[in-house]
Amino acid sequence: MEFLGTWLVTSIATFAAIALVPGISAVGGSYLGPIMCALALALVNAIVKPVVTLLSLPLTLVTLGIFYLVVNALMLRLASSISLDLFGSGIRIDSFGAAFMGAIVISIASMIIGPVIGS
Repeated sequence: MEFLGTWLVTSIATFAAIALVPGISAVGGSYLGPIMCALALALVNAIVKPVVTLLSLPLTLVTLGIFYLVVNALMLRLASSISLDLFGSGIRIDSFGAAFMGAIVISIASMIIGPVIGS
């Protein structure tokens, strides 16, 4: 049940990123795209992100945690690519800058929405 709550929060946060960040758009439907991207993002965050975070730990420490934002942007781009290739719908990200800003918006929106929904 916790996974469904996290998926819901990430889906809503992805909707916010599409609305707020130029360069991010829904593909495959205005509702289905963000929902499928949120599913891919949950899978990427569970499987790939821990490994990448561990490997980038020295660089993250040197930059006082700023590089972690780059890791989040890369995970969002990977989730976008996976959702488009695997599900045929997701979000299209035009540039790394858009991915960077989208990752920040998704993180902030998830921090706000998560406690409200209770996940």
